[in-house]
Amino acid sequence: TFDTIAENKARELREAVFRVLPGVTQMQKLRYNGEGLVVMPEDAKDDEETVYGGYDDEGKFVGYAIVNDGPGFQDTIRVIYGYQPADRKVVGMWILESRETPGLGDKIYKDASFVANFDDLAVDPTIVTVKKGTKSAPNEIDAITGATISAKAVARIMNEGHELWDTRLPNLAPRLKPQQPESEK
Repeated sequence: TFDTIAENKARELREAVFRVLPGVTQMQKLRYNGEGLVVMPEDAKDDEETVYGGYDDEGKFVGYAIVNDGPGFQDTIRVIYGYQPADRKVVGMWILESRETPGLGDKIYKDASFVANFDDLAVDPTIVTVKKGTKSAPNEIDAITGATISAKAVARIMNEGHELWDTRLPNLAPRLKPQQPESEK
């Protein structure tokens, strides 16, 4: 069952990359090697130095999908978000793993209006959670009534991820590596 679980997680991650980066039809794994980003084989194991470059139909760079995790109210929350470095904006967010309280904390992925906070979100100076309905700046997200801790955790996790990756990510990812035809694999 371990292989099946690993395959399902890899599929879910791939689908999440396309979800958080609008317009992306192709992706490639990239790893930070201390000096810059290098293309990884598709079957390479992900780690904390992995980020995903997203590309459109013509192979033009769209943005990065970044995975980060941290503590929530009950347990670890694992987030993936789309980031466009040229605009310094988050363009999508998805919760990969969460065990937050059903009916409250699980709204971080079930509440469409909360998830929509991340469709055009400035990262500067940092992402800030404000009381629901009071969002007035491009870097603010509306909290979830009854799940403020979980909503703030998502913002904190993304801020920590951005702090880690901001200086590592060029405005353009390495060129899209051509895909091998199935017959050559």
